[in-house]
Amino acid sequence: MSTPKKQVGKRPKSPLPTAATLGLFGGGQLGRMFAKAAARLGYHVHVFAPESESPAAEVSAWHTRAPYEDLDAVKTFAQSVDAITYEFENVLDPTVETAAQYAPVCPHIRVLSVTRNRLTEKRFLHNLGLPVTPFRAAYSAEDLAEALTAFCSPAVLKTTAFGYDGKGQVRVKGPLEASAAWASIGHPSEAIVEKFVPFDGECSMLVARGYSGKLVYYGPFYNEHENHILDLSTWRYDERTPVARQARAICEGIADAMDLDGMICIEFFIVGEQLLVNEIAPRPHNSAHLTLEACSISQFEQQVRLAAGYEPQEPAARAPAAAMVNILGDLWANGPPDWASALADPEVCFHLYGKSIPRPGRKMGHFTVLAHTPEEAAERSLHARRLLNCNPSVTTKSMPV
Repeated sequence: MSTPKKQVGKRPKSPLPTAATLGLFGGGQLGRMFAKAAARLGYHVHVFAPESESPAAEVSAWHTRAPYEDLDAVKTFAQSVDAITYEFENVLDPTVETAAQYAPVCPHIRVLSVTRNRLTEKRFLHNLGLPVTPFRAAYSAEDLAEALTAFCSPAVLKTTAFGYDGKGQVRVKGPLEASAAWASIGHPSEAIVEKFVPFDGECSMLVARGYSGKLVYYGPFYNEHENHILDLSTWRYDERTPVARQARAICEGIADAMDLDGMICIEFFIVGEQLLVNEIAPRPHNSAHLTLEACSISQFEQQVRLAAGYEPQEPAARAPAAAMVNILGDLWANGPPDWASALADPEVCFHLYGKSIPRPGRKMGHFTVLAHTPEEAAERSLHARRLLNCNPSVTTKSMPV
């Protein structure tokens, strides 16, 4: 057996030189944008993902195709790279522990362990004294019924893992629906029940934390969803709003409590003047895709810098405001979208993720627009998407302050 190059959790003593190789667990669109940012800074990317074709592998130098449970493949992969990060949180602990014996992993495994499981995450936030929706653990339909009775209101039942874009969750009106709701998410061995809280809006904030404890923020981004999938994100370069100040304070507390050495995104419900923490993603986030054009250092370049051992740097704003709209596979229902019409506006920035099969609800790409106000940016980006023959339109809401 070979001797590990680095101890578990060992951080690089100095930033990696250009031409070093960054390992990436996951091959989706977040990884694709990470690989592009890495190439711009002179780094190579080696993707580890089980899929034969993936958006990230298409633009990376190397691709190891293997299950995350194949620890021999993980070991070989980790020995071939200089540092490792990931683009999604559902990487198993043994996978990360094996990789960390041979290369530094950013963020460290404790961050993954907290954020991978919704119940663990919610308990972590509650123990920090942070505002969250009332919640209970559930291990059966009977537990769900008891929680609904205790909450005296509708609730959202969620699986504790492998849930995103509305998958693995269902809204439940009352105890009489408990059995059907439990069956609808596959009779899990463990679930979380969250009291439904009427909210005025949703927002998210990205925080990057370096080895020294230095913090850098992106956002807040104001988010609107359709069918539980992010549809529109808007951003105003203004750090003085009550939402921004409150979000920063919460992000700082979470990052410090985790001893974060990397990047996380924190999603919030806006309830009156209070923010409730909804979820944490230990990686870049869909709502911050607009930073590719709106900031001098995008969320993906910041992730590359962190993985390579650099301290985070404050990005400069390139515009007073920006908006992003997602392009879903639904747009292909009546044939190929009308790209030419949508791209007639030279100020609309367009990204496709290289996915060959469009499916309803599948994220295929996004539009970004920079403007003087969030409302202007949102309307122009939504208009560009409407030109693709998208049926639903989203009414731009006023920005919370």
